[in-house]
Amino acid sequence: MYIVMVASECAPVAKVGGLGDVVFGLSRELEIRGNAVEIILPKYDCMRYDQIWGLQVVYEDLWVTWFNRFIHCTVFFGYVHGRKCFFIEPHSEENFFNRGTFYGFPDEHMRFAFFTKAAMEFMLKSGKRPDVIHSHDWQTALVAPLLYEIYAHHGMANQRVCHTIHNFKHQGIAGANVLWATGLGRPEYYFDLARMGDDFNRTAINFMKGAIVYSNFITTVSPRHAWEVRHTEQGFGLGHLLHMHQAKFGGVLNGLDYEMWNPESDPHLPAHYGIATLEHKYDDKRALRERLWLADNYKPIVAYVGRLDQQKGVHLIRHAIYYSLANGAQFVLLGSSPESSINGQFLHIKAELNDNPDCHLEIGYNEELAHLIYAGADIIVVPSMYEPCGLTQMIGLRYGTVPVVRAVGGLADTVFDRDFSDKPPAERNGYVFHQTDELALETALGRAIGLWQHHPDDFRELIENGMRCDFSWNHPGEHYLRIYEYIRHR
Repeated sequence: MYIVMVASECAPVAKVGGLGDVVFGLSRELEIRGNAVEIILPKYDCMRYDQIWGLQVVYEDLWVTWFNRFIHCTVFFGYVHGRKCFFIEPHSEENFFNRGTFYGFPDEHMRFAFFTKAAMEFMLKSGKRPDVIHSHDWQTALVAPLLYEIYAHHGMANQRVCHTIHNFKHQGIAGANVLWATGLGRPEYYFDLARMGDDFNRTAINFMKGAIVYSNFITTVSPRHAWEVRHTEQGFGLGHLLHMHQAKFGGVLNGLDYEMWNPESDPHLPAHYGIATLEHKYDDKRALRERLWLADNYKPIVAYVGRLDQQKGVHLIRHAIYYSLANGAQFVLLGSSPESSINGQFLHIKAELNDNPDCHLEIGYNEELAHLIYAGADIIVVPSMYEPCGLTQMIGLRYGTVPVVRAVGGLADTVFDRDFSDKPPAERNGYVFHQTDELALETALGRAIGLWQHHPDDFRELIENGMRCDFSWNHPGEHYLRIYEYIRHR
């Protein structure tokens, strides 16, 4: 099968969050299974060019209609760790992708509407006719409307679209100018609530709504989240629409890159280990303590790695620090916040606990240290308010670090409570709590710390259960291929 990914990110060349990891990991899995996969990306000036091999111009004169003029683009090709990637570079006064960073501009909707239009034009002009075009999030949500309203009438009638929504909060709300710019035109037609009209602003279109209405299939990144977005406020206003289109909507759990995240070969670790050599995990624990100047005491290390924001449950992360220290554990944190006020809170806690030999807070991000924390910690907390999929808990399981999670989204699909799950004992791999208050966190974290302290053999068994889980791209890859086959024949 021939698949083209159209996305705003692909790890490691253009990565802001989990979207980049998914585009890379899923593409590689599909290729391993014998499919032809290509990825189309914007050519940002801030990409990791050191991660692209053989970058060269492959299409010199791509002219893309934009409002009542043409914008000249150059298309480059290169390999990103074996993935075949095309990069579109527009030459225009708008300077869409030469801004020093990936996101964060007031004309964001115009930037990515142009990129999506250019990607479709490139496929049309270069003769690419994939079986499936797989678009991602609001940035490329116009793929399906453009295909079925324009390009299907110009030689692309047999292409099908699968669209994956990674984050429902950001939907791409824009005025009629996007319609005129892309050549869709006819605002009164697209403002119809049955097409792309935003439910909360009658003079705006909603990119993501367009993807839901026009795509042949829509996915989100875990089965639990697929339920949540239809039945709770996590759909951010799209729940009713998803319910109407539920026959072509489902959740596919993201995979974890098992080559990058592998304690048996991780280049960032001083000691490698697997289930049969678990004792070497404790060499990494000692190395983590040495690096962060923690006391070498007989205590479990509880960790948090990730963004510090309201979605991640900052009040519970804060409480986990003090609760762990008060209950005979050490605590390590690595993360930062896009909000200066939250960073300030954690810098204050860092200063307050600076002389505590059982605690270290690192406000920022360091990839090498993240790997060492996953390997050296005993317990990792993921107390998210909502979590479409989550990779932190999957990495924890892979590294033999027991996750303590809140039962939302992908966390509920991957972590099964040691004491209360209805899974067989061998499939239970962590601790789960349900409410958003501090006492709820304590009920799970307290059990994890207690098991480590009083029943070490049982704790090791729990570690081994987690390490036996398979959250690689193997199963999601199979699932997506079934979806592709389904829509190809509709």
